[in-house]
Order: sequence, then C-alpha cells, then structure tokens
Amino acid sequence: MDADWVNRSSLTSISYQCGFCENKIASNQGFFSRNYIPGNSDNGYIYICPLCEQPTYFCDESRTPAVAPGNNVAEVPSDVDGLYVEARRCISVGAFTASVLASRKLLMNIAVTQGANAGQSFVQYVEFLSSSGYVPPHGRGWVDHIRKRGNEATHEIPAMTEADATELITFIEMLLKFIYEFPAKVPAAKPDEHA
Repeated sequence: MDADWVNRSSLTSISYQCGFCENKIASNQGFFSRNYIPGNSDNGYIYICPLCEQPTYFCDESRTPAVAPGNNVAEVPSDVDGLYVEARRCISVGAFTASVLASRKLLMNIAVTQGANAGQSFVQYVEFLSSSGYVPPHGRGWVDHIRKRGNEATHEIPAMTEADATELITFIEMLLKFIYEFPAKVPAAKPDEHA
C-alpha cells in the first residue's frame, strides 16, 4: 500500500521499545496514512519516540525497525562497538546476510584490537583469538561456526536467516563481554593485598 503521510498528529497511545534508542517508551505522536480505512489491517502508522525523536513504522503486526537483538556491551573500543551495533541493527531491518558478514568481520577486528597483525587471513585471526585465550572454553566451535556462516554468506547463493544472524550476535555479545566488559569490572588490587 502506498502511504500518503499527513502532518504529525495525536494517535492512540502505544507502548513499545524503540529500535533506535532501545528505551521502553509510550508514544501518542506520529503519522497515519491519508489512505486510512477504519478496521483495515493494512493501515500503517509511524510513531515518534518521545526520547530520541526517531520514527518507527507499524503495519500488520510488524514494525520497522524492530528492536535489535543482543545488548550493549561496555568498555568495547569504538570501532569494534560500531561494527557490533551495525550487525545488530542489520537484523532489526531484516538484513540478515549483512549481519552475518558483519559478525565475521567483527572477529577480525577483535583480534586486531587484541594484538593480532592486520592483513592476516581470517583463519589466522581465529587461531590468534583461540591460542591467546580470548575464546572461552568450548568457544572454538562458535568461532568456527561464525567463520563457516560468514563463508556461506560470502560465497553461497542462499541468503542467511534471522536465526543464523541472531545466534551469531548472541555469541559475539558473549565474546565482547568476556574480552572487554568483564575484565574492566575487576576491582583494582589494593597495594596491601597479597596473592
């Protein structure tokens, strides 16, 4: 349905989690289609988040952008965090293959931030993370899974699914917490403490 949006106005208030700022909010401000037909399930609405002023489109029980899976992770370097956010947001707009490719690239970026040399093969980055203790016990299989899914997204015809992308984000989030967030939360040792 082609929408012909009219001026911002009051709508029936709804509660939702904003796909941009990730806050749980209630909004009654937005836009409705000039083609609005009462009771028609094809009606679309755009609600405006009162906190970040970003729009969310609702139609037929779906919404765009959806809430990105995963959570923010503290203490992550800005370039790695930017790519992690990108991979999460790709899922929120249905770009599952792009998210899988970004997850694969995240492993390379994480390895380089932890001391791996730039310009190596992907397998070398995976080996660096594993041999340097950045992959938790039993995590090597997940790293290999990301590698395989990334290779499929790059070299195979079928597109990746939401499940493919979401499971990789779940592992990447855990890896980022393991490498960056948890070590930053360890209290500094006091000078009088002994081992």
